[in-house]
Amino acid sequence: MEAAKALGAMLAETTSSKDFVSAQVVDVTDEGVNLMLSGALVTDVPCATSYVGRAAGDWVAVRIAGGRPVVAWRLGEDRADATAAQMQSIAVDAAEDVQVVRAVTWGTGAPSGLGWQSVATPFARKVNGKVELYLQLGSQSDTPPTPPATKPPRPVSISPSSSGSWRNGRPDDYASDPTQGDWTGRGDRRGAWFYGMNIASACAGKTVSSMSITVTRKRGSGVNAKRPVHFYLHNYTSSPSGQLNLGDGPEELMSLSVGGKATAKLPVSWRNALASGSARGIAVYSRGSRDYGSYTGGSISITFGL
Repeated sequence: MEAAKALGAMLAETTSSKDFVSAQVVDVTDEGVNLMLSGALVTDVPCATSYVGRAAGDWVAVRIAGGRPVVAWRLGEDRADATAAQMQSIAVDAAEDVQVVRAVTWGTGAPSGLGWQSVATPFARKVNGKVELYLQLGSQSDTPPTPPATKPPRPVSISPSSSGSWRNGRPDDYASDPTQGDWTGRGDRRGAWFYGMNIASACAGKTVSSMSITVTRKRGSGVNAKRPVHFYLHNYTSSPSGQLNLGDGPEELMSLSVGGKATAKLPVSWRNALASGSARGIAVYSRGSRDYGSYTGGSISITFGL
């Protein structure tokens, strides 16, 4: 925050309050965005509500108001078409999920009007949480409606049941969130998220198309600049009392500045291992102070195919 004020004061000396400068978004945070502004990293810059669809890499117009930078709008092509397409896709999905019967009536006699067919035996089943009906007719006088297209199961998100850090072969009492590296010279930390068997259970009997993890880098952990997150697999359903042993890795799936949040797809071999239960969670680990950082989140998002 002090760095932002200092930079704002410097810029205010050369620009009026009505002037704007352009800057690139480094990361999106829960309080705004981190910006590279005049060669300096400025964290948690507030944004106008009109700046929607925020993403790392965006170029934005920044106003220096009272010595404090504020993002006014995004520069570049209009995202309205993409937003409209997304909304239409969501509407189509929602409409396809609605099961419609035009009318329901009853009585003691046969129905009046044309097109009625007598049902000999009804059948019902549940598919992806929805009811399907099949009517076996005694005789058929009209063709049946076209059955709906088969759709893959809905995506799911698995939140960790617990998390923690380990140092020198034991749980770390001073770092409750997953942490990588060594900031104080007392030993390298390794951290992990635990999901029980929930990932494998969610994938049982399904074809997994993709799997991704979302994490946020904590403020006050290491340097402010972007640093890679070194991911590993692990094989624990819950926190071990001794050393946390690491599986496959490292994979540098993302790089974050302080406060930054990102989502990254897991490698195909990792998603297969997690889906089958041969691996059960995600860990982070690095050596030394260069990539030191602590992380929150850890939710796993899974999409399925047919």
